[in-house]
Amino acid sequence: MQTVDQLKGLGPKSREMLAKIGIDTSEQLRAADAFEVYARLHPVMPNVSLNMLYALIGAQEDLPWQHIKTERKTEILLRLDDMGLAPKRK
Repeated sequence: MQTVDQLKGLGPKSREMLAKIGIDTSEQLRAADAFEVYARLHPVMPNVSLNMLYALIGAQEDLPWQHIKTERKTEILLRLDDMGLAPKRK
C-alpha cells in the first residue's frame, strides 16, 4: 500500500497533516474529494494554505501543484467560495 507522501507533490509534512484526519494511504486520498479533504483539514490546521489544496488535486491527478494553481485557480477559488472556505483578502 502506497503512503500519501509517495504521490506527486506531497511530502512528509503533507503525510502528517493528512494522518490527523485519518488519511494514510494514496488509495484513501484518491477516493476522496480534494475539496472535502481540504475542508476537513481546516478545523485541525486552521492555517492550512491554499497550496495544500493545489497539492491534493495535483496528487490525485498526477500533476504538479504549480500546474493546478496556474491552470485552475479561478475554478478552485469559486468552489471554495461556495463552500465558505475562500481565503480572506487582506
